[in-house]
Parts: sequence; structure tokens; C-alpha cells
Amino acid sequence: MLTPDLEDLRLFLHVLAATVWVGGQLVLAGLVPVLRKVSPDAPGAAARQFRRIAWPAFWVLVATGFWNIAEIDTDADGVQATLMAKVLVVVLSGATAWLHERADTTRGRAVYGALTAATALLALFLGVLLAG
Repeated sequence: MLTPDLEDLRLFLHVLAATVWVGGQLVLAGLVPVLRKVSPDAPGAAARQFRRIAWPAFWVLVATGFWNIAEIDTDADGVQATLMAKVLVVVLSGATAWLHERADTTRGRAVYGALTAATALLALFLGVLLAG
């Protein structure tokens, strides 16, 4: 039987948090049209509820991301540049999510929501590159 170690825990927490942050955004975006049919207030209510688990997941991602950086070989070819790009994209993902929550127009919520999803997906892709 395999014996889990601290590295396995670190990776598990990072992937779990990414699943919530990235996957939750995609699921919520897919549900918005149906929620609007239920009630005009339903998408906002669902978003407020999602926020309660999304932001803790984001901060777990940030914490385990720094933990990952401390544990990996950053001298390998391309790792430094990919890591810097990922850090920038994660910052953008958090910033656009914060702006999305504060937007007071439908257009603002749409633009910031799309930017949040795009940057979250790009961060996920860069993470896969770093893991490979």
C-alpha cells in the first residue's frame, strides 16, 4: 500500500482548491441562465453562497502555491518564466473576481466574470505545465 506524505497532502489541497475555484466558476456560469428563469435574484443569491467557499479555496490555492514554489526546483528550464506567469495570472484572477463581486452593472459583471474565468483557466493550464 502507498504511504501518503506531506508532498501528497500539499498537492491534494492545491488540486482540491483549484477544483472549487475554477470548476465552481464554470458550474455557476452554466447555471446562471437557468437561475434567471427561477428568479431574477437567484443568480446573485447563488453567487453569494458560492463566494463563501470560493474565497477560502482561492486563499488555500495561494498558500499551497507558495508552498509548491518552496518545494520545487525552480532552476529547471522554463520553470522560472512559467512560475512568474502563473503568479501574475493568479493575481489577475483574484483581482478580477474581486471586481466582479463589486460591479454594479450587468456588463461589468459579465466582463469581470469572463476575465476571472479566463485567468483561472490559464492558471490551471500553467499549473499543469509546471507539474509535467
